[in-house]
Amino acid sequence: MAMKIRLARGGSKKRPFYRVVAADSRMPRDGRFIEKLGTYNPLLPKDSEERVKLNMERVQYWLDEGAQPSDRVSRFLEAAGVVAKKERSNPKKAEPGKKAKDRAEEKAAKAAEAAEAPAED
Repeated sequence: MAMKIRLARGGSKKRPFYRVVAADSRMPRDGRFIEKLGTYNPLLPKDSEERVKLNMERVQYWLDEGAQPSDRVSRFLEAAGVVAKKERSNPKKAEPGKKAKDRAEEKAAKAAEAAEAPAED
């Protein structure tokens, strides 16, 4: 059975609250899970002790059993020092979109025309 350590959403609309659970990867996000491992409340401030609570003994047990943490849960575990920090790279994230590039080219062309016009007089 392919196990995952992931978030299961609870809470009302616009007020998210998550349980960190060990679940079969074939089950739905908020569906059946095997064990609750902790909680995550994104509405609390980042420096709050109550924001992320994990039962580290059980998390370590499931990691030893071969469970794969989701991306967000792996970030929690990295912050807690349980899992080695992974290198993440998205080189296209900082690159502007197509329309922004077109606007920049138009602006540069207008600036070049404006610079040439007084020089001809």
